[in-house]
Amino acid sequence: MSADKDIDGWLAERGVTLMDARARARGVLEEAGLTRPGKARMSEPKLLRAAEVLSERFFQVCADPGCIQVASASGREPLRVEPRSHCARCGGSANRRAEVAFLEMCHQRGVQRVVVVGGSPAVREELEAKLSGPISLRMVDGTERRTADRAKSDLEWADLVLVWGATELHHKVSTHYTHLASSHHRKVVHVVRRGVAALLDEAMVHLQRAR
Repeated sequence: MSADKDIDGWLAERGVTLMDARARARGVLEEAGLTRPGKARMSEPKLLRAAEVLSERFFQVCADPGCIQVASASGREPLRVEPRSHCARCGGSANRRAEVAFLEMCHQRGVQRVVVVGGSPAVREELEAKLSGPISLRMVDGTERRTADRAKSDLEWADLVLVWGATELHHKVSTHYTHLASSHHRKVVHVVRRGVAALLDEAMVHLQRAR
């Protein structure tokens, strides 16, 4: 005999906790013939189909304006979720939200090659894992020696250079990029805040201003 589950509890597990969103989700499940008004529980086989119906109809989204914009353009109906960890775009992570938005803007602006100067090993690893592929990425260790010729090569290669001064970045390394920045001023961004989200937010502000 198949087990069954409380429908509202099952929706809550999927982040559908807000009253309006829950009512809308239940309405769609009722339209699909999987439940009816007033019924509290659903069998496991029907829950599998219910998950497919909700995925086909809705784009689960948090309250972030950028996420809402993407959800609205997805071809599916936006469905607000809480907590944010259930958001189909950002997963509730400020870093992930910034990474997705940054890649979207790079695509829109034709930015294909990015250099990041500085950052801890863990942060450089995260950026490479999340950003490489859609764009070409060069990560410059701010604690290791960098010649002026290599810095010049980076500046000439890149569409965007992020000099991350608030992180592990020696002056002798950053100087190569800042001294040459005058001839590449449209592509060099000096970032003074910590955190991946802050880095990418500064980059996006620069790209918006450079239109």
